[in-house]
Amino acid sequence: MRCGLAAVGKAGRTYEILVRTRELPAALAMVRALPDMTFVIDHIGKPPIASGAITEWAARLEPVAAAPNVFCKLSGMVTEADWKHWTVRDITPYVTRVLEWFGPERCVFGSDWPVCLVAASYAHVIDLCGQAIGDLPIADRERIFGGNAVELYRLPVPAAAERRS
Repeated sequence: MRCGLAAVGKAGRTYEILVRTRELPAALAMVRALPDMTFVIDHIGKPPIASGAITEWAARLEPVAAAPNVFCKLSGMVTEADWKHWTVRDITPYVTRVLEWFGPERCVFGSDWPVCLVAASYAHVIDLCGQAIGDLPIADRERIFGGNAVELYRLPVPAAAERRS
């Protein structure tokens, strides 16, 4: 498996890791074994938001964040919460920790559309993330909501956007 992952890295691509709390130690071993490759923890590691449990998830995700080759996608949170009764207050403690560990320079917004629709509209997901990240400076918010994705996925920047920079 590591040969295949190494080939993804050699091609200059980013590899997204979709794991739950119990699999974070294996993710940590993988990102440490391939330090020249860029990874993204998808859906903030799928913490058990609905139950409010945070300790085990935090203890396992924080060491992954210490690896400088790993980003974290702020996505999939409403589907890990109580689908019918989630609030920003339920999700914010998880996002706060992710921001503390990865920093705004290694966090990237993701909607998880269309899966998110079981618990929230696309607009609600965007609003939730905006509220959960708090009062970050506009430059950090712009990184999370677009700039980091451009860097991470090597997306082309339209010429008009380059002129505005």
